Amino acid sequence: MFNLHIVDEIAPLKSVVLGTAKSSGPVPSPEEAYDPKSLEHILAGTYPAEEDMILEMEAFAEVFRKYGVEVYRPEIIENCNQIFSRDIAFVIDNKMIKANILPDREEEFEAILHVLEAIEPENILYPPEEVHVEGGDVMPWNDYVFVGTYTGDDYPDYITARTNREGVEYIKDMFPHKKVKSFELRKSIRNPKENALHLDCCFQPIGKGKALIHKNGFLIDEEYQWLVDFFGRANIFEITPDEMYRMFSNVFSISPEVVVTERNFTRLNEWLQSQGFTVEQVPYSEVSKQGGLLRCSTLPLVRK
Repeated sequence: MFNLHIVDEIAPLKSVVLGTAKSSGPVPSPEEAYDPKSLEHILAGTYPAEEDMILEMEAFAEVFRKYGVEVYRPEIIENCNQIFSRDIAFVIDNKMIKANILPDREEEFEAILHVLEAIEPENILYPPEEVHVEGGDVMPWNDYVFVGTYTGDDYPDYITARTNREGVEYIKDMFPHKKVKSFELRKSIRNPKENALHLDCCFQPIGKGKALIHKNGFLIDEEYQWLVDFFGRANIFEITPDEMYRMFSNVFSISPEVVVTERNFTRLNEWLQSQGFTVEQVPYSEVSKQGGLLRCSTLPLVRK
């Protein structure tokens, strides 16, 4: 057994579930696309090849090994896309919350049962059916939990809307000692440059008091400004629309000083280095064609 412990996005990482691209299945039909970026590449004939994504994820795993992180991988389910572990569950403090994910992705959670067996059953929470929440929308940050959401009346019309009002209230109820701050996100079914699938697609805090952010990912200017004021304008890396599309905010912190990024994020990588970070650059552009990147691929279990 081990004790879950996640209170922020940056404390030194001890153990993590990293998804897998093995046996990820055939190219989906346009009707099967979960997000506009996947749809774009399906229609263009540029959907990523399994062998390329396997190599990219192995490069990520190698960085974890370099820093002594214990890495768990899902059991392989034949012809099932299991890359984005953040979609299926997430940890706050010592509790794992099972995401109420899209119904045809339920078996992805079953593929980490070997991990769940090492966790005390009372520390795994199963939200009721009406609660929709995914890990990409949830960011523990010390006394706070930042949550991306969409609460418009047309919520049911958006497959890209993953965390609802009930999801935000559930987090508040389960963690009454936390300040839960929610942010309305911009959603699009067809245009990947106008869609923040999750909060980590337009915002992420990193070490040294810094944060990455894209203003247009937020529907409400005041909520965007709250984050800018919280971190301080001088500590903000402002992401352009094209950089948001390329998922610049979806990096991953192994510690307050070490950030894993995509190797082609030149402007970001140079800025991070100028701020004193160690930047571990990996190839991840093929995985990104499915609308997720480094943070999406991980389910952190224990940080110091």
